[in-house]
Amino acid sequence: MSAPVIPEALVRKRLDEMLLTCQNEGSRPSVLRLADSLGLSNTTFCRHCPEIAQEISSRRSAAASSTTGLEPSVHDRLVARNAKLRRRNRQLTDQLKLAAAQIQYLALTNARLQEALEAQTKVTHIDSRGRRR
Repeated sequence: MSAPVIPEALVRKRLDEMLLTCQNEGSRPSVLRLADSLGLSNTTFCRHCPEIAQEISSRRSAAASSTTGLEPSVHDRLVARNAKLRRRNRQLTDQLKLAAAQIQYLALTNARLQEALEAQTKVTHIDSRGRRR
């Protein structure tokens, strides 16, 4: 199974978006983040776009070297922490939605199987709303 060919224009657009987001969040760009936004694995992305992967690596190194020796301000640390918490919150929300969908699917499957079993074994239900005297 081969990975889909992604146009370089789309890759560049997503790269620009990621770089802007990283600048706003105070984080460093990563190949993994860009590959994930394109729906590719890290290795597949590096195989198909080695020059862009190298460019991200260079930017990441430049971002790291420009911040070494300088202590980030309290504001910068808070912004980075908030961004990290937002990402984690988004991940947990997505996981919760997935779990709820799986539970719903299992409940529906269980009901369908229960009905099939009762039909197969010819179960007769007694009306619980019987007459009161």
